[in-house]
Amino acid sequence: MISQFENLTNEERDLLLKAPVLVSVLASCSLNEVNKTQKADAIKLSHLKTFTAIPLLHPYYVEVEKSFKEQFEATVEKYYPFDEDKRNALENEMQKTNMVIRKLNKEYARALHESLKGYAKHVKKAAHSIFQDFIFPMPIPGLTD
Repeated sequence: MISQFENLTNEERDLLLKAPVLVSVLASCSLNEVNKTQKADAIKLSHLKTFTAIPLLHPYYVEVEKSFKEQFEATVEKYYPFDEDKRNALENEMQKTNMVIRKLNKEYARALHESLKGYAKHVKKAAHSIFQDFIFPMPIPGLTD
């Protein structure tokens, strides 16, 4: 178990481990389909993050990588078609993730927030998507000041 997650519920832990998937789905999906280039890039990045993340986040990305592809597929299926209602539901899930990040120790929360923000930017750059200007995670008061 990731030591920084010890005081979280199982649901909160699962949500944090799913955060890169949520970011990837939002960044790689249009109304009608998943952008295959961005999907491939998101999967590749989930593997790379395991080796390139700052040491503090290394255990996190090791856990994320274990189920990334399967969770990505399940999340795409859950939110397809990517209409306004589904997008709002996905954004709501991401806001819950931000609330959980706030519960973490400040140093870890800041590192995770910055890493996820960079992750989103990287996936979005793989190809154009309708979420080009969307930034995740949303600013967290006290962490991004």
